[in-house]
Amino acid sequence: MGSTSSMLTQYDIEEVQDHCSHAFSQQEIVSLYHRFCQLDRNGGGFVSAEEFMTVPEFAVNPLSQRLLRMLDGLNFKEVYDTDCNGKVAFDDILNILRDLTGSFMTEQQRQ
Repeated sequence: MGSTSSMLTQYDIEEVQDHCSHAFSQQEIVSLYHRFCQLDRNGGGFVSAEEFMTVPEFAVNPLSQRLLRMLDGLNFKEVYDTDCNGKVAFDDILNILRDLTGSFMTEQQRQ
């Protein structure tokens, strides 16, 4: 989808919808993109620890520093791109959800 300084195009929105099996509406994607751009204040294409701390709910969380240390240097694409195709696809996201939810969610609920 390019850098965060670029505009989100209709093509970008449709590409996200295709990759997410249309789980998100166009408005939800646009809203998430705008929120990401707000958080990515330096336009680096990712949200730094300092930028995360500008979210009041995160900043007051007693576990925020521990979470930031855990995520420091973590490249989600390297970790969760299980088929090494350069993208975190829907199946990869299902693997993430399996890791995070364990037996608390059924396979049907994850999808």
